[in-house]
This record gives sequence, structure tokens and C-alpha cells, in this order.
Amino acid sequence: MAKYKIQGIVALIGLWFIATFALYTVDERERAIKFRLGEIVEHDIKPGLHILIPFVYNVRKFDARIQTMDAPEERYLTSEKKNVIVDSFVKWKIDDVGRFYTATKGEVVQANDRLASIIKDGLRDEFGKRTIQEVIAGERNQIMEILTLKASKQVEGLGLKVIDVRIKRIDLPREVSVSVYQRMEAERERVAKDLRSKGAEAAERIQAEADRQRTVILAEAYGDAEQTRGEGDARASEIYAKAYERNREFYALYRSLNAYTKTFASKNDVLVLDPKSEFFRYLTSSSGK
Repeated sequence: MAKYKIQGIVALIGLWFIATFALYTVDERERAIKFRLGEIVEHDIKPGLHILIPFVYNVRKFDARIQTMDAPEERYLTSEKKNVIVDSFVKWKIDDVGRFYTATKGEVVQANDRLASIIKDGLRDEFGKRTIQEVIAGERNQIMEILTLKASKQVEGLGLKVIDVRIKRIDLPREVSVSVYQRMEAERERVAKDLRSKGAEAAERIQAEADRQRTVILAEAYGDAEQTRGEGDARASEIYAKAYERNREFYALYRSLNAYTKTFASKNDVLVLDPKSEFFRYLTSSSGK
């Protein structure tokens, strides 16, 4: 009975040893390399459960997911010899795990350093061909596409694959920013003065046209008024003439009464005339004689 127990314990120890040292798994998100006494014997291991001979073979696993290399800010010169501060990052992943291990000893930090150097050289070349205006607004996407293609070719020997190169931010150094802002301010001031002068010119032109139209309208109105007044006077004279022809004596009386009313409209009015003058003839005689 004790013999069987010992055999069972040995079997369990054997199973534990096999499970611990002879079996290994590779996840879908991993890349693995099998070594035999430190020498690579297999680097394209499929995901799943695998067996190896302990102590002779060993396996090292690497993250196959997309990695991010956040490059430090760097200064680059444009074609105008102006400094710009660029902040960028790169998305990459392991493409050939065997070459990755050979080139970088499997160190992600070393891979990031090599990749950062490649991107830095690429940015220096591309920014040196362009002006500040082009790198900030006009050709930013084009620069990122060119860098992605160039970096992809240069990292093939590292066993990497560049997914994307992105420029997060492009800033001007403080001394350049002040100069640019001052130049922009002067340009905006010049445009504002130009617009104000054009506005003043347009205002004067509109005012002059309004004054001219006012003068023309007043002149035409005065002419029309004078014509109407003349027509009215002519019509009144015609009516007076007809009335005079119909009854000269009554017309003379009517005109004299109107003259009296207007002459003596106020108590303060004073008129020095001979009482026997023609003006008072209807006051001295009812018949006007």
C-alpha cells in the first residue's frame, strides 16, 4: 500500500514538472522565440500549447501588440532658417520577432531609441525643405505620409513595422513667436488702416452724392413751387380781371375793404395820409365818390 502511495506521489511530481517546465503557451497577442542553449532554433511559433525539453530549450515571449514611441520635443530648422519645436509619436509593432531579437536583444527601449533616431533624421530632412507656413498649415499631412513610408523601409532590418507617424504639435520658439506675432499685428494694422481709408473715401463719396441729390431736389422743388406760384398768380389775376370786368365798383369796394383790414389790423398801426385821398374815399362816402 505504501509502495503505491509513493508511486502516486512520484507521478504527481512528474506531472507537475512536465506542466511547469515542459509545457508552454503562446498567446495570440504574443510572439515567441525558442532557444537551444542560447541559440535561436525557432522564431515563428504559432499561438497555442507547445512542448519543449526543459533545461535544453527555453522560450522567450514578446508583446506583438501595437506599441507607441513618444518622441521627445526637438528643434528643427525650416528652409527659412527658422527654428520650430516639433512633438511627434510613432505607432509600431514587431513584424519579425527573430530579426527584432537579433537587432535589439529583444529590448523595447532599444527599439524605441533606434526608431526615434530614424524619425528625427526624417523630420530634419523634411522640415529643411519647407517654410514655416508649409509645415504648419500646407504640407503637414504630406510630411507624416512621407515619414511613415521612409521609416517603414528603414526599420525592416530591426524586424519592426511602422504603422503610423504623427506630428502632435508644431510650436515656434518664444523669440520667433514674438517676432511672428509682431509681424502679424503690423500686417493686420496695415489692413485695418487700408480698410478704414477705403471706408472714409466711400463715406465722403456717398456724402457728396447725397449733398448733390439734395441740391438737385431742392432746386427742382423750388422751380416747381415757383412755377405753381406763378400759375396761381396768373390764375388769380385772371379771376380778378374777370371780377373787375363784371362789376368794377364792387370790385373796387372789395379791394378797399381788404386794404383797410390789412392796414388797420393792429391798434398800434399809424398811417399818415390826407383824409381826402383816394385811399379813404369809401370811408368818407358810401358811394365812394
